[in-house]
Amino acid sequence: MPRPSVPDGWHDSIDLDDDLLADVAKALGTSTKRETVNTALREVLDNRRRALALTRLRTAATDGAFDLDLFEDKGNYRR
Repeated sequence: MPRPSVPDGWHDSIDLDDDLLADVAKALGTSTKRETVNTALREVLDNRRRALALTRLRTAATDGAFDLDLFEDKGNYRR
């Protein structure tokens, strides 16, 4: 997989809070700094994407995009 471009001035070496990194590694179940940072970054991005999707669904529901009567009629469910 090709490496995505990053903004000019960004470097691979960063100064991390070791205590915070240890807490995050424990929470994520990761064992290396690289794995911890990459997993945390993925989780942040996934959370943002889910939040955006939920906002879009709420907007669609408010705009009447869903037939809620269809969901309320139990006869429409598979058995």
